[in-house]
Amino acid sequence: FGSRLRVCSFTSVVQLRLRARFVTMKRFVLPALLACVPAMAESTVESVTPVQKVIQLLDNMLAKGKEEKHAEQVQFAAFKQFCDDTTVEKKRSIKEAEEKIEVLKADISKFTADAAKLTKEIAGHDEDISVWTGDKKAATSVRQLEKTDYDALHKDYSESVDALQRAIAVLKKQAYDRKQTSLAQLKDLQQLTLIPKEAKSAIDAFLQQDQDAPEGLEVSAPEAAGYEFQSHGVIEMLEKLLDKFIEERTTLEKTEMNSKHAYDMLMQDLTAQIAQTTQDREEKAEAKAKTLQAKADAEGDLKDTTTTRDADQVYLDDLTATCEQKATDFESRQQLRAEELEAITKAMEII
Repeated sequence: FGSRLRVCSFTSVVQLRLRARFVTMKRFVLPALLACVPAMAESTVESVTPVQKVIQLLDNMLAKGKEEKHAEQVQFAAFKQFCDDTTVEKKRSIKEAEEKIEVLKADISKFTADAAKLTKEIAGHDEDISVWTGDKKAATSVRQLEKTDYDALHKDYSESVDALQRAIAVLKKQAYDRKQTSLAQLKDLQQLTLIPKEAKSAIDAFLQQDQDAPEGLEVSAPEAAGYEFQSHGVIEMLEKLLDKFIEERTTLEKTEMNSKHAYDMLMQDLTAQIAQTTQDREEKAEAKAKTLQAKADAEGDLKDTTTTRDADQVYLDDLTATCEQKATDFESRQQLRAEELEAITKAMEII
């Protein structure tokens, strides 16, 4: 009984020392040491002494503490690896997003400038097309007026030439062959606008002389003398007019042909310019539409990328804070466990 009392007294001393050194050992050492009380009651029938019981309990506690400490280290190592890997991944994603954002901003700026340039060029094409279309209408109006004037003047020349040819043929007939109805063709010349006043006066004088001549003279006068005297001067005048009108009509026809050719060439040139410019305008309008669509796509991509980048940054900040807190907690627990294990070891050494 005395030995039992000494063990319990010794145990009480150990407990007091452990309390004084490590307050946190209450939940481990005190229950173990107090367990010796029933053990002492049964020591008479068991071969294991109370001290051995205490040592065995402390040894089990030491092994369990080491096991839990190691398990916590393994668990934290896995968590730390997760923190490190995720941090690297998020930082990489954020960096790539920021680089992409810079590229997208540059693209949007370029698309904006390109669209503005195309808009200006399209407006220039529209103005050119409008001007050339107006030129075509104006040239066509002028051409129609020229053609109308040409047709009227050419008709006058043709009628004058035809009338002169008939009048000359009448005058060249022998005096006794001329009839009053044939001489009427000379009167028609006086109605033509292209016949000069001098010629009309000469024709009028000739017709007056023919009307005043005796009726018998037309039949009995010598052919050559009567004809030469009355019609030679008029015929010469009319032939000069005929040559003049034929030449002027020919000149008019050449002028008309040149005007028509110039008009056709102008129309061909304007039509080609309008067609080419219209094609250029359509191509640039299509390019502008694609540019604006690309700009809209880039703006949408920029918004999505910025949103993702911001979300990743928030996640990274939260993860960093969580990992740091977990690391601090882990270090505290590891320190506590180390102290508990040290206390157990010291207790075993004291016992």
